[in-house]
Amino acid sequence: MIGNTKLSTALRETDRDLTNTFKDSYVFEFLSLPEPHGEGELQKGLVREMKKFILELGKDFLFIEEEYKIQVGSSDFFMDLLFYHRGQQCLVAFELKADKFKPEHIGQLNFYLEALDRDVRRANENPSIGVLLCKDKDNEIVEYALSRSLSPTMVSEYKTQLPNKKLLQQKLHELFSYEPGDE
Repeated sequence: MIGNTKLSTALRETDRDLTNTFKDSYVFEFLSLPEPHGEGELQKGLVREMKKFILELGKDFLFIEEEYKIQVGSSDFFMDLLFYHRGQQCLVAFELKADKFKPEHIGQLNFYLEALDRDVRRANENPSIGVLLCKDKDNEIVEYALSRSLSPTMVSEYKTQLPNKKLLQQKLHELFSYEPGDE
């Protein structure tokens, strides 16, 4: 509800209604991850707690595989997590990063989406969507990185604990006290 999802240009221009499909931020408190933690620990924890993870993602997500293998040329590549979304009728690739968002992460995710769409997606399915799930992100850097992206991608962050009560109250106050024309 208080998220400000950053979407690539391609995802914003699609005629699909993505309202309430993806979040800007996810809370993985149920994983009890140590600080700091690595991408492998995050992935193993999410797979171990898949039911809770899917409930955090939202409805209509179906898990396909972890470390989903795609072959391009003579090389193998592995996507962290692959899902299918029934409502959007498309594959959804999650790439996990246990650190702050970096623009080069988009290139890796775009490559995976191209491979999915060329080699895995079925004719009746919509183009694949990529979600880069980072420990932290600077929204301005994300906006710059996604502004010329041709792939339907988004950058979300995850938290291993719920924000404190004061921060939530502040965000809710900002959300509900916004007047059109306030900028």
